[in-house]
Amino acid sequence: MRRISPREARELFHEDLLTLGKMAHGVRQRLHPENRVTFCIDRNINYTNICVSRCAFCAFWRDKNHPEAYLLPKEELFKKIEETLVLGGTSILIQGGLHPDLDITYFEDLFSSIKTRYPIHIHGLSPPEVWHISQNSGLTLERTIKRLMAVGLGSIPGGGAEILSSPVRRGLSPNKVSTEGWLEVMETAHRLGLRTTATMMFGHIEEPQDIVDHLTRIRDLQDRTGGFTAFIPWTFQPFNTELGHLEKATAVDYLKVLAISRIFLDNVSNIQASWVTQGAKIAQIALYFGANDFGSTMIEENVVAAAGATFRMSKEEIIRCIRDAGFQPAQRDTLYRVLREF
Repeated sequence: MRRISPREARELFHEDLLTLGKMAHGVRQRLHPENRVTFCIDRNINYTNICVSRCAFCAFWRDKNHPEAYLLPKEELFKKIEETLVLGGTSILIQGGLHPDLDITYFEDLFSSIKTRYPIHIHGLSPPEVWHISQNSGLTLERTIKRLMAVGLGSIPGGGAEILSSPVRRGLSPNKVSTEGWLEVMETAHRLGLRTTATMMFGHIEEPQDIVDHLTRIRDLQDRTGGFTAFIPWTFQPFNTELGHLEKATAVDYLKVLAISRIFLDNVSNIQASWVTQGAKIAQIALYFGANDFGSTMIEENVVAAAGATFRMSKEEIIRCIRDAGFQPAQRDTLYRVLREF
């Protein structure tokens, strides 16, 4: 199949929605002919909400001296992991704010404590966090990631990407790692053998060209490294944020961008549906617009919830949604290895 160019991707924004869906579903069927839709059982653990970045789109962050600021005690974090294991979880997604006082030693102690106690995969620390830790610790990115891997970091989530366009990032998150820095973290991780996901948060101040630029940067890096396991596009949630005046992206907007992502990212195997922001019904439709993965049970999720997203789904509900949409449900691990079918 011929690879489409960024210019052609830009033109797809003018295409009829159902035509886009048919095109994307064709790509999905070619890459995943087995008719399977995967999901994983995990928990998002936000170890702190203290953050110096103060992004305009975020409702989760707090200043260090704010009465709602927190840094989770180890005992509480361990309890969350134990609850996850009881529910059949295979991994934790551990992320937090850019805490001004935490350097590499905090995470070495935390991760080694987790791995000593529990047989669980640590999918943790988005690129802005890794960059922040390296800066706080006076270490290179390579040395930072190597030390984190040595104490149990198993993969890196793709958070903090927002839109990989410098003008957009200046408006959304001027204090956060740059486009180039985000990509450098990911390329370094891939070179060291660490797999990662990639995300895109859209539906705010970006234009279609910014979305295409983002997808192009992901595709170009994947050409070089092959390190991305999946791509997860999701829509900005404006409630409780500085950008609360913006109109929320529609389900049509979401499905269009999802389909274009599947068509354009010909070298990324998995595209995830975002039931967390779209709800179960649109997530089911997304399985016919290019998505082959239903994400996670997300036993706990705080960041998107702080901005107004309230959807929740159990493992049983996810299995039912996948089956009712006409697909074979399968549980996977964080690295997209199938563990069991239902």
